[in-house]
Amino acid sequence: QEVLQLKNIGINAHFFALGGNSLLATQVSSRILNVFQIELSVRDLFEFPTIAELALKIAQSTKKTNENSSPIVALNQEIPLSFAQERLWFLDQLEEQAVTYNMSSVLKITGELNYYALESALREMVARHQVFRTSFPSVNGTPLQVIDTEVNFKLHQQDWQHLPPSESEIKLIAYLEQETHTPFNLATGNLLRVTLLKLTTTESVLIITMHHIITDGWSMGVFQQELSSLYQAYSQGKPSPLPNLKIQYADYSQWQRQWLSGEVRQTQLAYWQEQLADIPTLLQLPTDKPRPAIKTYQGATQSFEINQELTTQLQKLSQKMGTTLFMTLEAAFATLLYRYSGQEDIVVGTPIANRNRQEIEALIGFF
Repeated sequence: QEVLQLKNIGINAHFFALGGNSLLATQVSSRILNVFQIELSVRDLFEFPTIAELALKIAQSTKKTNENSSPIVALNQEIPLSFAQERLWFLDQLEEQAVTYNMSSVLKITGELNYYALESALREMVARHQVFRTSFPSVNGTPLQVIDTEVNFKLHQQDWQHLPPSESEIKLIAYLEQETHTPFNLATGNLLRVTLLKLTTTESVLIITMHHIITDGWSMGVFQQELSSLYQAYSQGKPSPLPNLKIQYADYSQWQRQWLSGEVRQTQLAYWQEQLADIPTLLQLPTDKPRPAIKTYQGATQSFEINQELTTQLQKLSQKMGTTLFMTLEAAFATLLYRYSGQEDIVVGTPIANRNRQEIEALIGFF
């Protein structure tokens, strides 16, 4: 009920028919781990999609976790990067001053704005999440996480109320372009930039830019939810309504390093080496331009809508085949790539939330 945000769910109701998906299935498995100390995979949710079936699976399960599976560890003086962070740090060294992994979001604020409540809310978030106070210097060629104990954050503000609407709109587009193309220095930190643009007395724009090494898609949702809660509370003179975080991202990165080592690491590595053996290095699509020798990262998106009738048919097909709608659409995409390339081995990479434990659902960081 908590995960699906529904009431009165019957024990024979189908999880995916009720709106469940892979992300929510991960949350269910993390809660089962917390309550029963039993590790179930997302695949188990596909095979046992009702409460009745899942309860029987839990009762019969012998795959108990151990005490070391919880990502709560003491911080050492030298804090390693997570494997995901290390990947982005390496790419940052490879492509100096690159802005490829800048993540920006724009929030439009309508109504009278309390500047001090907003800045206080942002400062509280920087204090709350250590990852905003983290820099990534290199020591003898090895990157480390260094967490600043001071909250050095300032909300930048620009007043554009004197500009006519047409001019402020053009200037906003140019400002966004400049902001997204301003690089971060991972070694010195300050990987969060926030600017408030005051357009009129009742209309403002908040531009938030972070480096991907401290955030991800899920984190941006956490950021907006917490900022909204804190701003509303501070505007009314109330204290923070947010519960204290049990762990920080640095705890997770150390736990991940400890867990993904030895036999566990070798098992994972052997699996993927087998799965990805002999895959094609390129997908040969009949494009009208040759691939550049060096990546330019210039691209575009093409959006379209699928009507309600076809969407309903796709949902029914997904339920019949025991898949999510995403999995069905990805299969269709792979089929399309096969048709244009003539290659039968199609490799498609997709991002995942990787929030497989309840303790890390409320964290901002790169998972």
